[in-house]
Amino acid sequence: MKKIHPIEALIEQGEHQQLDFKFEVSDSKKIARTLSAFANTDGGRLLIGVKDNGNISGVRSEEEYYMIEAASMMYTRPEVPFEATRWEVNGKTVLEVYIAPSPDKPHTAPDKDDKFKAYIRVADENILANEVLVLAWQKKHKPDGTLLKISKPVERLFAYLDDHPYINISQFCRIGRINYYTAKNILSDLLAMNALQYIVIDKHILYQRVPA
Repeated sequence: MKKIHPIEALIEQGEHQQLDFKFEVSDSKKIARTLSAFANTDGGRLLIGVKDNGNISGVRSEEEYYMIEAASMMYTRPEVPFEATRWEVNGKTVLEVYIAPSPDKPHTAPDKDDKFKAYIRVADENILANEVLVLAWQKKHKPDGTLLKISKPVERLFAYLDDHPYINISQFCRIGRINYYTAKNILSDLLAMNALQYIVIDKHILYQRVPA
């Protein structure tokens, strides 16, 4: 029985939250968004020289590696580290790029207007992180931690989440009787303390209780 190549085994999984296929890398800024998204979420692998349908086309030159290096060094802030491995598969070269989940998030990359934004990975897409997530990540780095006062809005939030699977920020503003700024700060505090977690449904970022 023929032993399956490790890269072919990965390709069989199809693209998902921790795996992305790239036929080629022609834009370092664009690939920087994928580095940002992987680092800000659960980490992941880029397979370069693989078409969207899983067919191996192979990389053409050393240029692909240098484009990834440029994406990391020039277009991610703070820089997203990566590990690259070259694989020979049926006479073609596939470049595997591994990005670990980062303790230093938020990592940002340029959007289409060259403004540096943070991205997250959802299924096989990169989407923009919102202000709440970015604030929560920043608060996690505070040496003195996050102190949350159990206020009426927080009590209302948890009461709501006892009966509903998730909440968005506008719903929290309404049931908590607070403005957007206050809601953003409370949600980011609770995320930073791991009392809440985020989920994404139809590209909308929502918040839910962390399962016990």
